[in-house]
Order: sequence, then structure tokens, then C-alpha cells
Amino acid sequence: MQVRKIINDPVYGFITIDQPLILRIISHPWYQRLRNIHQMAFAHLVYPGAMHSRLHHSLGAYHLMGRALETLRRKGVNISEQEELGARAAILLHDIGHGPFSHALEEELIRGISHEQISLLIMQHLNKEMNGELQTAIDIFTNQHPKKFLHQLVSGQLDVDRMDYLNRDSFFTGVAEGVIGYDRIIEMLQVVDGELVVEEKAIFSIEKFLVSRRLMYWQVYLHKTVLGAEMMLIKIICRAKELIGNGVEVKAASPALDFFLQADRRESFPENLDTFCRLDDHDVMTTIKNWSLHTDKILSTLCQWLTDRKLFKVKLQTDPIPDEWLQEARSQVSETMGVSGDETNYFAFTGIAQNTTYNTGDERIRILFKDGSIRDISEVDNALIQHNLSRTVKKYYICYSKKLQ
Repeated sequence: MQVRKIINDPVYGFITIDQPLILRIISHPWYQRLRNIHQMAFAHLVYPGAMHSRLHHSLGAYHLMGRALETLRRKGVNISEQEELGARAAILLHDIGHGPFSHALEEELIRGISHEQISLLIMQHLNKEMNGELQTAIDIFTNQHPKKFLHQLVSGQLDVDRMDYLNRDSFFTGVAEGVIGYDRIIEMLQVVDGELVVEEKAIFSIEKFLVSRRLMYWQVYLHKTVLGAEMMLIKIICRAKELIGNGVEVKAASPALDFFLQADRRESFPENLDTFCRLDDHDVMTTIKNWSLHTDKILSTLCQWLTDRKLFKVKLQTDPIPDEWLQEARSQVSETMGVSGDETNYFAFTGIAQNTTYNTGDERIRILFKDGSIRDISEVDNALIQHNLSRTVKKYYICYSKKLQ
């Protein structure tokens, strides 16, 4: 049966869906759930336009994957229809394992299970449901497919996932530093010995891509106000779990969220995928609004502050936070909030934010020169990446209640 759907995307224009399997994936309730998960968690508290969802991003990455495969085919790279469909399905599903508020709660709501692991579990479940039609997508996603470049397009230093989120997040935040020349980079892609390379003419576009990623991290993703909001959410979940562990009644707004708050679900997680896939940002925010009236002072205060955007104050610096700063902040918390001991940690604490623009220890971005030689971008003469962007940048921070100012 002929299938053709058109989605009007504000970033790329029309995105065409013309394969029955892709339409079945998009129509699945577990995929539609991504509409209700913010791509950028709490970034909209700083950049009001950043309200786009994980569904928006995955559709954009799907579109760029199609552009990349078309370019490689035009250059003589052998890609079968099954491999094309597998690569498109893999990128469409690469983020389906994200839970509410994406990375912000990844380590707290269900500890010990990454969103990539959950994505794979969901893909395997859908593969059974769809009579094995997703097997090629799973092989590409897990890097088991013999054509490595297909996996590199899904997950690598220069994948279409990063190309879309930089371009899309820049668009919706209005932060011009994130704009990248994705179309030029895609046009310069090539495959040599089964691996992805980029033609020499795209060196400056790639450097702009890497610099943009670094700037977006510090200006948007790790913005101190965004960081403060995300840490407040983490502290809320931690407090709720602590109270539950002490026998205090703390009910979530939905059975699905209640299920994961009440106990450690790591061991039984694969059997509870359906429950996980009923979770989204609405479950968490409705629960937080309810908890703002809880009898526990710490939980209700944190929830009320997050609802009213009375966020933690965050100070970032290049040197470790002196212990006396933290002790002074906790002492003030004890005086002003009427809490003591370990409970002051909910209102004053330290941490580390870090970002690596180009990790030379991971898979490399390889440049194909006109003479046929291939070099890592960090080894290119006069390359900006060679000098200062391959090192990890750490910033130490202290979070504390604004009431302590």
C-alpha cells in the first residue's frame, strides 16, 4: 500500500514519510509519548521558546538521516533499501528511551539504567510486535551491522542526532551561536573502508559545528538557571524517595510515576516497559504541584519554589568550591529554614559541570584530503580543534536557596 504523509517542520520545512514501517513507528503510542517530553527539560525557564519536544527532534534527525543517505548514494556508496529503512528507523527511535525531563532525571528516577539501554529494550519489544522488521535498525543502533558508517550516522562525533539538536535548539532558543552548516557537512560526507569521513572542504564547517556545540552547552544546556532548576527537580525526587523509604505517605499524581518512586525497579524493569512508557513530563509536573501542599516542609517548599520559578542560585567557577562556602550556606539554611543536619543538603550543595567539545579518546572525525590521505581533525594543520577544544572543561558550582542572599 502506498503511504505518503507530510509533516511541516519549522526548521526544515516539509518532512516526508513514505514508508509503512516508519508510519507504524510514529503512530505507536510509545513513540507518541515523546510529544510530552521536553527536548531541553527546563531550558524554557530561561529561553521561553524552547518548548519543543523529543518527538520534534527525532523527526528532524530522521529527515537529516534521509539527506545523508541520499548524499552517500549519489557518491556511489552501496546502501540497500533495507539498510536505508533500518537507518531511518534507528534514528527515529534513538531517543525513545528518554523518561520525563530527559537527562535531568535519568540518574534519579530509575538508577542504573541509561536512556540508551531503555531505547534498545523498547526497540526489541517493538521488533517482536512488528514481526522482526526492526532487526536491521537494532543492528545499526548497537553497531552490529557490518556497515559501520550507518551506526556512525546514528551515534558518533558527527551524527545526525547532534546536527539536529544543535540546529533545532538554536532555532527555538534564539541563540545564534548554535547555528551550524548542517547542509554543507552532509554534502561533504563520504565513506572510506566502511567508515564515515568528511571531505577536506568541510573542515571549517566541522570546526564551527564543534565550537557551536561547546557554546550551546555553556550558554544553554548548562546555563546556571537551567542547572538550578534541574537540580531542584532532582532534590525533589530524592526527598520524595527518602520520605517513602521512611514510611511517610508520598503519592504521585499517576500510577506510573508512583510505581517507579515506591521501589528500585532495575531488576524488573524489562517487564515494566509499558508502565515506563506511560510516563512523561506531565506526570512529574502535576505531581510536583500536588506535593507543594505536602505536610513535609522540605518537599513542599522545593515543589512550591519550582512551580513559582523561585529557583536555586548557582555560582560557577573554574576552581573547586571552598568547603567553608558550603558550610556557611548550610549554616544559614539551618537558621532561616529551620532544618538541620543532612537536611540542609537539600538547600545548599556543590557539584561539577563539565563538557568536552571533541573527545579524542572517542570515535574520531576523520578528514579526507584530495590526495586520498585521511587524518583526524585534531591533526590538521592550523585546526582550531588541535589547540584548545579537545580538552574537557570543568566548572565547579554551588547551589543554594535565594533566601540565603
